[in-house]
Amino acid sequence: MKRPAQVLLLVLSGLGLLHASLFSDLCLRYVKEGVRPLLIASGALLLVLGLAAAAFDGGRADGHEHGHGHEHEYGGHGHDHSAAPRIAWLLFLPALSLLFFAPPALGAYTASRAGDQSAVVKEQKRFDPLPATSPLPMTLTDFTARVRQDRERAIKGRDIRMTGFVTPGKRGGGWYLTRIIFTCCAADSQSVKVRMYGTAALPANTWVSVTGTWHPRGALGTRSAEAALDVRRTTRISPPVNAYTDDLPLTPS
Repeated sequence: MKRPAQVLLLVLSGLGLLHASLFSDLCLRYVKEGVRPLLIASGALLLVLGLAAAAFDGGRADGHEHGHGHEHEYGGHGHDHSAAPRIAWLLFLPALSLLFFAPPALGAYTASRAGDQSAVVKEQKRFDPLPATSPLPMTLTDFTARVRQDRERAIKGRDIRMTGFVTPGKRGGGWYLTRIIFTCCAADSQSVKVRMYGTAALPANTWVSVTGTWHPRGALGTRSAEAALDVRRTTRISPPVNAYTDDLPLTPS
């Protein structure tokens, strides 16, 4: 890889990061909101370094042209030692993908292969009383914790409203309302899923708001209880900008 290509790579990488983090919300597909300022700073730094290198090389070329035009012609030093291995050209792929073809967001494919949810749903010793709102907006994480850990069984008979995207079930049909949660970035993503009963599955990755009551399977308030809902109403919604959190529903059901 020649020097001009190396400079171009710096510029494209900087522009790609700025496109994904400053001029759009693409970066939120891969990292949490709090990381965005670091991506913006990194993109700006790469762009400045690339432009500075281009200006320096341009100035050096002018100097050689006017003051040292015969040195390389007759001195035997024309060989370029700055070349990088050919495989370095592959570095252009991620830079160009950020500009023209951003990888898709994580969704049902990732969630369907997720394992144990114990890292997402933490152990709780005590639960606060539930508000009298009906339907009661809840996160998938809180709903799962209530179903399996709340000995008071406060969720029994309550109308619950949750939002997430559709993940088809592996066996026996059915589907799950799902959220993928980032601790830092896509590499440490975890899924939380609630099984849906009583309604046909919409296409995978469709974002929906669902309303229903706990599906009675297992002993409520114990580990044997299934995190599941008997659905009475399903409404399609637009995907949130920051989809990798388990937030309370924002749209009325």
